Amino acid sequence: MEDDAPVIYGLEFQARALTAQTGETDAIRFLVGTQSLKFDNQIHIIDFDDENNIINKNVLLHQAGEIWHIAASPADKAVLSTCYNKTSDSRVVSCAAVWRMPSDWESGSHESPDDSAHNPQTLELLCHLDDSSRGNAACVLWEPMGDGKRVISLADNHALLWDLQESSTRATVSSTATLEGKGQLKFTSGKWSPHHNCSQLATANDTAIRGWDLRTMSQIYCIESTHGQLVRDLDFNPNRQYYLASCGDDCKVKFWDVRNVQEPVKTLEEHSHWVWSVRYNHSHDQLVLTASSDSRLILSNMVSISSEPFGHLVDDDELSEGEENHQEDTSKEPLKDSVVSTYEEHEDSVYAAEWSSADPWLFASLSYDGRLVINRVPRALKYRILL
Repeated sequence: MEDDAPVIYGLEFQARALTAQTGETDAIRFLVGTQSLKFDNQIHIIDFDDENNIINKNVLLHQAGEIWHIAASPADKAVLSTCYNKTSDSRVVSCAAVWRMPSDWESGSHESPDDSAHNPQTLELLCHLDDSSRGNAACVLWEPMGDGKRVISLADNHALLWDLQESSTRATVSSTATLEGKGQLKFTSGKWSPHHNCSQLATANDTAIRGWDLRTMSQIYCIESTHGQLVRDLDFNPNRQYYLASCGDDCKVKFWDVRNVQEPVKTLEEHSHWVWSVRYNHSHDQLVLTASSDSRLILSNMVSISSEPFGHLVDDDELSEGEENHQEDTSKEPLKDSVVSTYEEHEDSVYAAEWSSADPWLFASLSYDGRLVINRVPRALKYRILL
């Protein structure tokens, strides 16, 4: 079997929420949240067995409602957050909560994967992150390098910084920021920066991206017309502190240096419909994944704006005489940016793509019809980056 072949898993329900389990660095594990209107919703815990190329799954019940966003605690692999819709007084409200997986969810269900679906266990509610006076929750962001005690929720035009108490069963709002301006302003997504001692946040609303200083909850930069239409997602370069990627409904992916917000550093125009998700590889920041409702996932090699724009420079001593002149020409030139692969295993809008926390060469993508696909960075590129 081809080592680079994708592995596909189908959920019975529609789904758009996917995260890698960040607190788990030994197992290759992803969490998927379902969106069913008729049945109890579920969290699917997807374990990928790399050696045998198979998926093992466990299912936990999420009875609170259909899941629009899911995120895992960076510190505790049993803890996660969801944003979900529920009906209250005949209107739909979006809520956020922190949950714990039951301590024995792993025991015994791998032997007979089919049985576990018939009597799944239920997630344990730790605390609500709801402040209904401040609107509908869009997403929950965990402090990237944190101990799992600080989270941010974005609700309508408010960013709320929460402190989770011991055992995470209570959450208190420690500070807030509010989008000011005309009209019904709403955050659509956000990203907590892993740089600057985790003191900065980037948020998207409409066509703009704003940076916030979490110590003062004040705005530090604004990219006004980031995209021609709605900004869907953003991500920070893990190795270059001022670099940010964004994607949106204008089918474009843009890369920004937030010290100079007039022009993007680079723009990618490979997708033919809305781009829902953009993700930097955690270890090799030239690798960027984008997912779109054109049903495609694209892996790009953005070397020129990565932390290693000149690739792996060869020592002169390693070269024979004939190679030396040739090396003179190439080592000074930045490597070329390129699309590495376009993945077309999905037949529906691809709403999410995530890199594995345990294996930097492996990633998952999720389309609305409940199809989860696990793929690997092509081996040739992997060795070119490593060697």
